Amino acid sequence: MNYATDLPRPFFVLAPMDDVTDTVFRQTVAGLAAPDLFFTEFVNVDGLMSVGRDNLLKKLRFAKSETNLVAQLWGLKPENFRAIAEQIADGTLARELGLPDGCNFAGLDLNMGCPAKSEVQNGACAALIRPENRELAGQIIDATREGLHGRLPLSVKTRLGFSEVDMSWFEFLLGHNLDMLTVHGRTRKEMSKVPAHWDLIGAVAKMRNLLAPQTLIVGNGDVESREQGEALAKQYKLDGIMIGRGIFHNPFAFANPLREDNPLAWENCGEAARISLYRRQIELFASTWQHGERNIKTLNKFCKVYINGFDGAKELREKLMQAPSSEELLQLLQ
Repeated sequence: MNYATDLPRPFFVLAPMDDVTDTVFRQTVAGLAAPDLFFTEFVNVDGLMSVGRDNLLKKLRFAKSETNLVAQLWGLKPENFRAIAEQIADGTLARELGLPDGCNFAGLDLNMGCPAKSEVQNGACAALIRPENRELAGQIIDATREGLHGRLPLSVKTRLGFSEVDMSWFEFLLGHNLDMLTVHGRTRKEMSKVPAHWDLIGAVAKMRNLLAPQTLIVGNGDVESREQGEALAKQYKLDGIMIGRGIFHNPFAFANPLREDNPLAWENCGEAARISLYRRQIELFASTWQHGERNIKTLNKFCKVYINGFDGAKELREKLMQAPSSEELLQLLQ
C-alpha cells in the first residue's frame, strides 16, 4: 500500500491498544464501520527474536480479509528491528502466521510514544523522545528502513514530548523521511489526564510542510467520531485521524454520517442489538483462539462496552465477567 496515493483525505485509523486491538476486535470493528487503516497491538522485536517468539506471534495474527493492517513494533535493539522488518516485508512472518501467499501487512509502525512505566524504564517507547536517546531512535528508524528495503511504508507513532512539549523531537523525526507520523496530542508526563493539545498537533503539520512535505501527519487524542475527526483534520490541515479509546464509547465511531446506509448511532442501539454484537465477538473469539492463546478475561473490557445502557445491564455484566469460558458467556447471553 502507498499511503500517499491509496488513502482518502482525511483517512481514519484505529489506534493500537494492548490486549484490545487483536484480530478478533479488528474484525468486529470492520463489520460495524471500518477505518481506512488498522494497527496491531504493539509487539516487542527483542522478544520476537528470542525463545519467547511463539508467545508474541498471537499479537500479530491477522485474517486474510485484513488487507489494511499496519504492524506496530517496539524494542531497543536496532538489529532486531532490521530482522523483523525484513521478515514482515518479504512475507516470511505472514507465512509463519499461516496466511497464504499474497497476504501481508500494509505497513510497519514504530512505537515511540507508549507511556507505560515498564517500557519507559527500559529506555523504550516514549523514553526515545528524550534528547539523550535520540541517537538510538535514529538507529532504530534506519535499521527498520534497511529491513523493509522500500517494500512497505514506514511510520512512527509518538507524543508531543516527554516531560514537556519538545518540538525539536519532531524536527528530528521529520528529518528521517517517514511515510507517516502519528502525533498523540499529549506528553508522556500528561499520560491521558489532560485534553489533547490539537493546536500543537497542527504546529507539527506546519513544520512538516517545511521539512518533509512527503510525510503524512495523523492526529490522535480524544476523538470519538468521524464527524469530529473530519472537523479537526480540516481545522489543523492533517492528513489523517486516529481513534483509540473513543471506540469504546462508540463502536460506530468510524461511520460516515452522510451515508444513507450509515448504521444506527450507538446511543440508539437497544438491548437486543448490543447483546447481539457482543455475542458475535465472543463467537469469533472462540473460533480464533481455539487453543487458549488468549485469556477469556480479555473479553471483560468489551463486556463493559456492549452490556451497558439498558435495564438489567449491570447485573448481567457482573455474571458475564465471572464466566470462565466462551461457552458459558454465550449461554448467559441467550
